Amino acid sequence: MAKVNGGVSAEFMAKGTCNGHGNGVVSTEFKANGKVSGELHANLHRKEKMGDGVVLEHGNNIFSSFSLLPFETENDSNGDACFSSQIPGWYADAPPLWPESATAGKIVILDGYLQLSEKDEFVYQEMMTHLALCSIPNPKKVLLIGGGDGGILREASRHSSLEQIDICEIDKMVIDVYKQFFPDIAVGFEDPRVSVYIGDGVEFLKSVPQATYDAIILDAFHVMGPGAQEVADRHFLESVARALRPGGVLSSPAESMWNKNFILEDIVADCRKIFKGSVNYAWTTVPAYSSGVVGFMLCATEGAPVDFKNPINPIDGVPNHGVTKGPPKFYNSEVHTAAFCLPSFVKGRRSKN
Repeated sequence: MAKVNGGVSAEFMAKGTCNGHGNGVVSTEFKANGKVSGELHANLHRKEKMGDGVVLEHGNNIFSSFSLLPFETENDSNGDACFSSQIPGWYADAPPLWPESATAGKIVILDGYLQLSEKDEFVYQEMMTHLALCSIPNPKKVLLIGGGDGGILREASRHSSLEQIDICEIDKMVIDVYKQFFPDIAVGFEDPRVSVYIGDGVEFLKSVPQATYDAIILDAFHVMGPGAQEVADRHFLESVARALRPGGVLSSPAESMWNKNFILEDIVADCRKIFKGSVNYAWTTVPAYSSGVVGFMLCATEGAPVDFKNPINPIDGVPNHGVTKGPPKFYNSEVHTAAFCLPSFVKGRRSKN
């Protein structure tokens, strides 16, 4: 998951405990420029003892970063966190320990946005990939814009019909860091069908010949919805549609239905102006994300009809797992169909325009 343009800095963080009480957020930030920086930035949280083992924690939300180098610490008894001698009463993760959480594992923040947690990353990766690829017969060529973590590539590798898996990622550092620290996710890059292009995804699409891909997966933009920017740009979506063959499909993250400004009919209407085939909204639960819900827009170009709600290219029980070690942990054909079932309040919410 990465940006298409602009500088990128990757911040890896996780919740840890101090003296067995409460949660504190710790982070290590790597500055981009092609290299991983050793500079440590920690988001600090104050711990105040209230007596009888009760600990009051201040700052559960990230609100500040302090450069603590040179870093002087006093190690905690369980090794999860430590105290800063420069800022008494505050604690932070100390190098060279890698921040871990018993509940979520390592967590990735990119340019201030949560990207994934080890606990539930597979949900997003599997749904983004298979909602599209399982809805069309015999896909041959797929393009991923962003997705430098390699998780969507990992899932695409399950589809034996694919002959060409292209990825355009703007920052090689993102790929390198995931390969180093998240090998089980970045394993997708090991598929020999994968070709990596480092560059701006918008510019890359402009160079793609018409009707090249069976599926395009966008994992590099703001979600479709009231806060959308690049993805909502008509010219960009037109370039996506142009790069898809007739009956080809787009898979893109969309806004959560719990966003108070979310109006499904508006999003669908915007997509149908460009994609002349089926347009559907799906959703699933990802605990790490705000509201615990993430949406997906599935759009098809004019051509052979695409019924997104009923997978015609199932991977249930398929012995081929690509470069992965086993079958999907979340996705199956039943979950696929259920993802398009919408609550009544979403169906009933109407545009004010």
